[in-house]
Order: sequence, then structure tokens, then C-alpha cells
Amino acid sequence: MDRGELIQKFAVEGNAASFCEYGNGHINRTYLAEIEQGGKREKFIFQKINTDIFRNVDQLMENIMGVTSFLGRKIAEQGGDPNRETLQVIPTREGASYYRDEEGCYRMYRFITGAVSLDAVRKPGDFYESAAAFGNFQALLADYPAETLHETIPDFHNTAKRYAAFRQAVEEDVCGRVKLVGPEIEFLRKRERELSVLADLLEAGELPLRVTHNDTKLNNIMIDAESGKGICVIDLDTVMPGLSVYDFGDSIRFGANTAAEDETDLGKVSLDLELYGLYVKGYLEGCRGKLTEKEVALLPMGAKMMTMECGMRFLTDYLSGDTYFRIHRENHNLDRCRTQFALAEDMERKWARMEELTAAVSG
Repeated sequence: MDRGELIQKFAVEGNAASFCEYGNGHINRTYLAEIEQGGKREKFIFQKINTDIFRNVDQLMENIMGVTSFLGRKIAEQGGDPNRETLQVIPTREGASYYRDEEGCYRMYRFITGAVSLDAVRKPGDFYESAAAFGNFQALLADYPAETLHETIPDFHNTAKRYAAFRQAVEEDVCGRVKLVGPEIEFLRKRERELSVLADLLEAGELPLRVTHNDTKLNNIMIDAESGKGICVIDLDTVMPGLSVYDFGDSIRFGANTAAEDETDLGKVSLDLELYGLYVKGYLEGCRGKLTEKEVALLPMGAKMMTMECGMRFLTDYLSGDTYFRIHRENHNLDRCRTQFALAEDMERKWARMEELTAAVSG
């Protein structure tokens, strides 16, 4: 079935005028579709869901529908615009949240006009706006029953289990790459005891279960092109029950790094403390008092944990033959891993200052 026929399976009027790949996501295939409607071209996001990663699409879309509907109501109650401030799923003509055929599973979203998604911070205000937007996402969903969400990727942030998978990849060494990554293996072995800290606190009831986004990179915020304000959180595939510090930490490891996520010159990699402090400010302001004192105090640990975990995932995938993350060059996942580990080491050097900045903002 061609793309034009696929689009006709969804509840949109008109014919596809253009269709092109869009964005640079690692997992799903994303396209921008322009459809002729009444003499104008309306834009939509069309995606083919990666069912190798998201094996239960019903549960995935149930999470997304539940969260976006809840957000839409909350935003409307507060006088906002749900059409721009949360994702809007376009149903199929039969009223389903996605369409399935023998070649895969597809979904459509309304395109958010007059907004941009950034791969890198242009100015500090961009990072602040992303922080405020993700904090607001946490605040809006504070009353959502997190325990009712499906784990679309089981144990996604169970760092101890991620470590077990890493060790298995080392033992199996299916690609013969273990001999190339001795320093990276040693990095993780030295920090093994830290990897279960946050999960242990959740199990002990010292941290609350939250609705979490679990991929809080800068480019998952739509920023209004005119005002520069963060207006909408996108890419909700990994919305699951989790910890607020996971979301905070993933933002820091991606956005407060002075280098790209896959930088090969590790001398360029460091934690930008100015951006760290700015993000703490924006995130806590966006959360509007919804976090506990314990959650706030553990924000630095969230940053370090997510950085180590992400590096470990890149390393595990490299050892396993690059089967999860899309790569664009040889050793891409290894480059990504080394960048994360270098950033975590810099956090360790700056730990006292991270805690001071967090305490200063939280008051």
C-alpha cells in the first residue's frame, strides 16, 4: 500500500500533496505529510511505529491516548490551547488510534504550526524554556494515576537490570568487540553499587511514582517560533510510570553537555554548570511545587544516573551489534557511550557545585 492510500485510512479529508522524511529520531520512521484541504495545505505528522521496540502497540497507544486526553482537559481548564500545547492524535476512519496492515503500524498527529524543535541550545533561554515545559508536564500530570500506565518498554530505567544486560553482552561478546572497550567496561564496574540507588529508594517508598516522559531531550519540546516559549511536549512513546529525577536527569545529560551526544573529541565534553542551574530553575518553576523535598535533593543524582545509564545502553548495543539505536557511521554507539561516560566523570568533579546550585534554586 502506498503512502497516499495509508493516509486515506485516517480521518482526514483531502489528498496527500507531499510526503517526506522528517526529524532525526532514533526509533520510529517519521514523515511530514501535507494534505490539500479546501485549497490549502494542512500539515500532519505521519509515523511508522517501530514494532521491534514497541511490541505491544495497543498498550503504547493506550498510554498516549490517556495522557494526551488528560493533558487536553487540564490545559483547557487553565485557559490554554490543547491544539498547540499537547499532541493531538488523528484517529483512523474506524475510530482507532492507529492503523495496522501486514507491513506495520502507523499513526498520525496534527502538526503543531508556528513552532520549532531544536537539536541544540541556541541561547540559554531555550534550555530554560524546555525545563519549564517538562516541569509543567510533570505538574499537569501530578494527579494522573501513574500506576495505570503500561510499561511499553519493561524496566526501561531499571538501571540494575540494564547493568545485568550489559554484563551479559560482555560475556557473550557476539561481535568480538569486548577487547576494544576495556576502559568503558571498567568505568561501569567501578560504579556498579550506585546503579540501584534510585530504584531502591522507590521500592522503599522514599520517592513517589510519577508519570514520566523518559526521553526529555531538548528536541522533544516544541518552542513557539514567535515568543520563544516552550509550548508542547512531544514524542510520548516512552511515557510510563517512573521517577521525576529520571526526566530531569535525561534533560541535563543531553542539554547541559558542552558537546554533542556523539562527540568524538572527549576534550570538548563537560557539564555546563550555568545551564545546569538554569535548568533546575526552569524545571522547578514549571513543576510549581509538585515535587517532594527528597525528589529535589536527588536532582543531581538523577543527572548522573541517567548519563551513566544512557552510556551503558549505548555500550551494550555496540557490543550486541548495534541492534537498537540507529547508527549513521561505524562505531557510532561507542562514540555515544564514551561521550556519556566522560560527562558523568565531569559531573563527579563538579558534584558539590551541582548540589549547591540545586539547593540555592529550591530555597
